[in-house]
Amino acid sequence: MDHRETELMLKGYGLTTAEMFYHMPDYAHVLNSFVWQDYDIAPDHPRLFKFIEFWREEIEGPLHSVRFTHRKMVAPGEWRNVVGEFTLH
Repeated sequence: MDHRETELMLKGYGLTTAEMFYHMPDYAHVLNSFVWQDYDIAPDHPRLFKFIEFWREEIEGPLHSVRFTHRKMVAPGEWRNVVGEFTLH
């Protein structure tokens, strides 16, 4: 995990995972799935909806359905500053 991810989590972002089911362009009766994951803010999920709009405009396979989950990785009361660390062998 890099500093960007930690900063996002401290700002209230959580990990959003979405599974998109879409029709294959050449085989309309066949469904395929795609998994997308990014840090986003609940309940509005602006990054998820931006990606869905991108899909509708740029990807040939029309969406059938989207299901997603959101999890805050760090809550305000769970984080604390650690000044030192002791290692025991």
